[in-house]
Amino acid sequence: MNDPETLLHYIDVLLKESNFTQAAHELYISQPYLTQLIKRIEKKLGVQIINRKRTPFSLTKAGTIYYKYLENIVYNDQKLTQQLIPFVHPDKEVIRIGILESLGTFLLPELLPHFLRENPDIKIQLVESFPRKSEAHLLNKQIDCYIGQTPETVTEGIDFYINGGEKYFVVISPASKYFQRGRFILQPGEYDLKKVLQEPFVLSTSESAIHHQINGIFQKFHVKPNIVLESNSIITVTNLAIQGLGLTISSASIIKRMAQTPINLLPLDPKLMQIKYFIAVKHGRKLPPAVTKLIKAFKQLKIKPDIK
Repeated sequence: MNDPETLLHYIDVLLKESNFTQAAHELYISQPYLTQLIKRIEKKLGVQIINRKRTPFSLTKAGTIYYKYLENIVYNDQKLTQQLIPFVHPDKEVIRIGILESLGTFLLPELLPHFLRENPDIKIQLVESFPRKSEAHLLNKQIDCYIGQTPETVTEGIDFYINGGEKYFVVISPASKYFQRGRFILQPGEYDLKKVLQEPFVLSTSESAIHHQINGIFQKFHVKPNIVLESNSIITVTNLAIQGLGLTISSASIIKRMAQTPINLLPLDPKLMQIKYFIAVKHGRKLPPAVTKLIKAFKQLKIKPDIK
């Protein structure tokens, strides 16, 4: 067994089940084969990789190093495969798209399936990172286009095409003194926003576009933010707010993915903060035909997520 991706899967299942017989059953392999496989790996490495004296099983320190080693191999293999696409498929055009992961989970399913069905000669490579990194990649020609939000913050030297948008809401859980039982979407201006902003907040990290917008609101109302936790993921932040860790500001496309829990949503005035989606390219660059087609497809989308 030399396939690192399969080895990772075997180890994951073994750690989850903490039992060789049950893990082998889930993996559709025999228990002796799984046992001998782990023993062979440990013999080859000269160290134990899984602590199985106690339940649940856990990786040893050496096992953690080996696990990360396998992850790196898988990552590099995937990266190599992506880089070889233009040579393996010279008949296909490749579009390298930069996008924030949480945004991609909403926008890419709206855009790519139909686009790729209509353009089978085009391949897509995704480069998921924070907006500033995507902009740097775009300016350095490491990607062909960048899909983002809040075009007001885009770096100079980038052209963008706006399509659609959505509102932001303050997410209020039952743990907050502002929560109103039996209500869902509150009336705009129902609360003094300055007082609401003085509550504890959970926010996405400073690298995210939404964080810059929220900072602008705090500054406008002359409120020093009380941030109890930050996360790279707006999905994580929204879930934490729903569970009562603090208030947050999120959008309909994110909130709709959450479990149906009693919450209130306080709409924000679009003049204060709103999402505008865009696709961007480097200014002055001659666009490949495939990118031109993608821009056209993006502009034809009807991007207006809402929540009721």
